[in-house]
Amino acid sequence: MQDETFMQAALNEARLAAGAGEVPIGAVVVVRGEVISRGQNRVLRDVDPTAHAEIVAMRGAAYALDNYRLLDCELYVTLEPCAMCAGAMIHARLARLIYGAADPKAGAVGSVLDVLNHPRLNHKTPVTAWVLSEECGAILKEFFRARRD
Repeated sequence: MQDETFMQAALNEARLAAGAGEVPIGAVVVVRGEVISRGQNRVLRDVDPTAHAEIVAMRGAAYALDNYRLLDCELYVTLEPCAMCAGAMIHARLARLIYGAADPKAGAVGSVLDVLNHPRLNHKTPVTAWVLSEECGAILKEFFRARRD
């Protein structure tokens, strides 16, 4: 139940991103049951190709903790992370990643690549996949359907 509660918080961030015209992906960083940072896609608003929801949330968590290592942090994100975000998660040493929908085109946590837990890397991150996957996928499908229309 706790994973679903925090994924709902990430979905709220995704809805805010959609309202701003961004691809609706949201993320939250949690430490000991408390949300310490929120993120949503901001690539258009910030004119920044690295402003994915996960990166925005991890930056906020690093500032909140005054440490770039996010050792006790869990990251909830509505879509399976890309290679860039997975790489950042490795450097941050996240305690756990929880994601909603799989990304069959660019997912780097098992769908296309497995960057996060590559056997040659020294840090392994436990992953819980497909939490509220239908809701997480639906918000993306609706967003792109509306853009096509």
